[in-house]
Amino acid sequence: MHSFASDLSSLLSINGLVTLLTLTILEIILGIDNIIFISIAVDKLPREQQSKARTIGLLLALAVRTVLLFFVGYIAGLKEPFFHIAGYGISGKALILMGGGIFLLVKTWQEIQEHIHSDEDEIGHGKKGKSTFNAIIMQIIIIDFVFSFDSILAAVGLSGVVLIMVSAVVISMILMILFSGLVADFINKNPGIKMIALSFLLVIGGILVAEALIDSYNTTLPHEQHIELNKNYAYIALAFAMMIELFNIKERRIKRAKDFTQEDKE
Repeated sequence: MHSFASDLSSLLSINGLVTLLTLTILEIILGIDNIIFISIAVDKLPREQQSKARTIGLLLALAVRTVLLFFVGYIAGLKEPFFHIAGYGISGKALILMGGGIFLLVKTWQEIQEHIHSDEDEIGHGKKGKSTFNAIIMQIIIIDFVFSFDSILAAVGLSGVVLIMVSAVVISMILMILFSGLVADFINKNPGIKMIALSFLLVIGGILVAEALIDSYNTTLPHEQHIELNKNYAYIALAFAMMIELFNIKERRIKRAKDFTQEDKE
């Protein structure tokens, strides 16, 4: 039987607190793609509903991840093949990653096409209100479920103590709820940043599909020869692209200020 007292003792130790801090930071990093998707998805809603939708979306992510943590054994079982196709094992994990990746690719590609072919007024105003609140929440639930797998597997790999894992997830989600509004406003007010964010989601969707294919391929190899896909390159590329766009934003702001100054002098 699971011992809460043992978990609490582990959490309150120096090692437990360090693990909690490390895992919280990791959960926030892994939650970046989730926040970006939610921020872009809720932008289709009227402004008065956006904050509510973001909060509900992140609370649902918290609920999904917390529940999944108590079913770690079942999640581990999803790694085993359900059936085989041409000698490659297809696991529950592969099916979820493949489905989630395709969903993210399709939704993100649609968003990119809307962003490219709509003028600024349509992007800023005309497109909002065309998606229902319930439809947006349903999209967020699907993405929450898919993204939760990375989060749960990372938590289990870093700490086997359920209380520490749940605490890290709760703390990271509270922080993301508090700052999600600022992130969403920043993304949606800057077209360049929004396009970078959409491109990043497109890459993440491709990575999810690749992970599903690799998971099936790994069933043909001994465990020590399994291939692992490193997603750190995607996050580094995102940070680099964001840094360049921030420089561009600052440059445009300075040039506008100079233009206004010259107009005033004339």
